Amino acid sequence: MFSVGPLYEANLMAGEDVIVNQGGTSSGKTYSILQVLFTKAIQAPYLVITVVGQDIPNLKAGALRDAEAIVASSPDLSKLVVDYHKTDRIFKFWNGSVIEFKSYDSPQDAKSGKRDYLFINEANGIPYGIYTELAMRTRKQVFIDYNPNAEFWVHSDVLIEKGVRLFISDHRHNPFCPQKIRDKIEALRFKDYELFKVYGRGLTGKIEGLIFRNYSIVDEIPAAAELIAHGLDFGFTNDPTGLLSVYKCDGELWLKERIYETALTNQDIASKFPGLGVSLYDAIVADSAEPKSIAEINNFGYQVESAQKGWDSVKNSIDIIKRFKLNVTRDSTNLRKELNSYKWKQDKNGKTLNEPVDFLNHLIDPLRYVGLNKLANSNSGIYDLR
Repeated sequence: MFSVGPLYEANLMAGEDVIVNQGGTSSGKTYSILQVLFTKAIQAPYLVITVVGQDIPNLKAGALRDAEAIVASSPDLSKLVVDYHKTDRIFKFWNGSVIEFKSYDSPQDAKSGKRDYLFINEANGIPYGIYTELAMRTRKQVFIDYNPNAEFWVHSDVLIEKGVRLFISDHRHNPFCPQKIRDKIEALRFKDYELFKVYGRGLTGKIEGLIFRNYSIVDEIPAAAELIAHGLDFGFTNDPTGLLSVYKCDGELWLKERIYETALTNQDIASKFPGLGVSLYDAIVADSAEPKSIAEINNFGYQVESAQKGWDSVKNSIDIIKRFKLNVTRDSTNLRKELNSYKWKQDKNGKTLNEPVDFLNHLIDPLRYVGLNKLANSNSGIYDLR
């Protein structure tokens, strides 16, 4: 029905009440668990399966997108899904089973409804109180996954219980991970061993030295906010193209993720601009290492300029951005992930260096570009220079 890896088999055969998947980046844990849930949904009638994320934008950018891809890639499975209600995020099957994708605002909110199977996706973004209410109302099994940036309630409250199975995975357990992605993950070993433990080997870590430690999550950009510029970082096969809109209001920066997608040509990027509200008159600051791409997009009438470059431009741009309080829209899910991993390098003695680790920065780099070109002479109040 679909191609599977070892994580699928392990989760499908696990008989414990709670199956915990702790894993590094590109390990395939979310995709594999969803394949398991689709299998269960077609094997027994009238099952209720609930997939829970910390919020709807996270679900849409992650687990729900994976679920849609699983169905689209399998003609046999597609025949068994009789309805997919995109607005309500519910898959309905020929035998009466359903898979629903939800988020909950509070433990009280989580008390509504019961289910047969529960999947807590990216669990370190979900409060323990919500998990307990949902788990108590789950009849058969609970699946949990997360990147182990630091210990949280799964480690302190779930793994100590009876009837819990822990799988630790990394990209080596995912037979579909491209070699270039594997190489990049393995290279983390020599850039930052703490990040390598978390993202390369799926081991519980404690990421210290984060560069942008304090930011607020907001629902939307204020109407009074002024667009400073859009930042653009080019990617293609293995790295996503990142487009970030940077606004200013009341002396603070307001950030909204616009594009985070692989395999985009320059024509594809330009064709997306109108639907994203990027006008021909907006300033766009892009990676100076891609002059040909900048020229091609400018040929469509857009105002793309190269980010300033110098011997210390990375450090300078970070210092510029840290003068401001940052506000990140809730639907900027990939930006939030990058902010939670973007850290300073350390030497072999653990001394912090004035250089960030070059990893998960496809939206942070566009933010830096805008900082260098458009905010360097801003007379904002100093927010955080550390």
